[in-house]
Amino acid sequence: MGPTGSEDFAVGPSSIVGEDGPPATDRRAGLDDLRAVLTDDSGDPRDVGDGRGPRSGRRGSRRGSGRGRRDVPPDPEADPRSRGEEPDPHDWARQIVLRQLTAAPRSRSQLAQTLRRKDCPDEVATAVLDRMEEVGLVDDEAYAGMLVRSQQAGRGLARRALRQELRRKGVDDETAAAALDEVDPHAEEERARGLVARKMRSMHGLEAHVQTRRLAGMLARKGYDAEVAMRVVREAVREAPEHRPD
Repeated sequence: MGPTGSEDFAVGPSSIVGEDGPPATDRRAGLDDLRAVLTDDSGDPRDVGDGRGPRSGRRGSRRGSGRGRRDVPPDPEADPRSRGEEPDPHDWARQIVLRQLTAAPRSRSQLAQTLRRKDCPDEVATAVLDRMEEVGLVDDEAYAGMLVRSQQAGRGLARRALRQELRRKGVDDETAAAALDEVDPHAEEERARGLVARKMRSMHGLEAHVQTRRLAGMLARKGYDAEVAMRVVREAVREAPEHRPD
């Protein structure tokens, strides 16, 4: 190395240590001091100068820390005891019932089944549901009437299928019978005629006995009385243009 100290050295970025420097031993000691300055207690470079190294290190630290990961929210209806909490069991059961009723109408039996699946004690579930009935939030009679009307309008179901649907939802037979008594037989027959008329549009050209069999099967699956179903189907097939005598 010449007296001017112009000899290059490749021990670090030239932006940090210039070409002109002290003798080799002093430079080595200086580099050790520089590393100590650029490194914090955790071993990560500090932000000095243009900051290229430190920014890169911080980005790596973020990636390693797991920031940005989308945590899965806990089930709001899960047993709080599983999270180390000891809430009032009645309050917890009420919250479950209210969330269920907010999502959709439910029968008392459906709500009781949900509480049972959540390991709610039976005596707590009974007390909470009794109170919900007292204030009118749980009302199987209103629920049954709503279900009958919606299934008639949406699916064209008749009384026999409606009875099965009510039983499946946990409505007791007495409450179901009261709701089904409100069904108008004449309106039910007109509903059957509408179903048959719509179905006939896709059966044009088929033989009469094929149409009859398919239409009767459709009405049977929807719970229509056999006598009503056959009367409506025979009328529709007889009046179909392709079956009218010339």
